[in-house]
Amino acid sequence: MTVRVRRVFEFDAPPEAVWDFIADPSKRAESISVVERHEVDEETGEGTWHVRLPIPFVKSTARVETEDVAREPPRHVKFVGKSSVLRVTGEHTIEPTETGSRLINEFVVDGRVPGVERFFERNLDTELENLERALRRAVETA
Repeated sequence: MTVRVRRVFEFDAPPEAVWDFIADPSKRAESISVVERHEVDEETGEGTWHVRLPIPFVKSTARVETEDVAREPPRHVKFVGKSSVLRVTGEHTIEPTETGSRLINEFVVDGRVPGVERFFERNLDTELENLERALRRAVETA
């Protein structure tokens, strides 16, 4: 089973301010609660997320290798994360609005061990709320 979610956030901030946050792989990782730690190669943007999922078949952190596979500044970024327990694709598209900007978020999670999809089915909305909160804090202080 695959979990898909699409959420749209509206900001009273210019698209460039939203881009500064969403295009940064470290900022994206830091806003996700199950990412215990991460490393990012500043030159390539490739990184490793160490993810702890509270499911029976995953006893330690899962190492998720991530990379941005599409970047169109300041409008669009897409990343892919791969590991032995899951594959995640995240896509963020920024559109200007009359009062600021709109961020369209699309995520697809494919579990490779039992329980992964169920976990994300129950928790992906919360993780997106975490992302939205972190992004709002960043654009409000910019």
